[in-house]
Amino acid sequence: MPREFYSASEAAQTLGISLDTLRRWDRQGRIKTKRDSSNRRMFTAREIDRRRGDSHAGHQMSDRNRFSGIVRNVRVEGLKAQVEMVVTEPAVLTAIVTADAVEELGIKPGNHVVAVIKSTSVMVEH
Repeated sequence: MPREFYSASEAAQTLGISLDTLRRWDRQGRIKTKRDSSNRRMFTAREIDRRRGDSHAGHQMSDRNRFSGIVRNVRVEGLKAQVEMVVTEPAVLTAIVTADAVEELGIKPGNHVVAVIKSTSVMVEH
């Protein structure tokens, strides 16, 4: 049976954000919460899907900010890693991310990833 509710820590982990960020989103009204009988934050699976941008729930950012592609090269130097990807559109994007993120996401050449463009930063989803 599919899961209906997530605790705050489970929701933060699923969304790939810190618990502090999740609480801030709640205070700012950026994510919808419910409270259980002990007044703890609870999040519906549908709300988690919406914030993750799952296709059936609709993207949280416009599609012009998302590029799907294949990782061409990963270069790790100290704490930082450079992820070069060839996107479906006629372009190549390069993201500078932490080495920990590359390891945690298991990013390797040939992986399919999504680049999310936000301000002057490029984030990588896997």
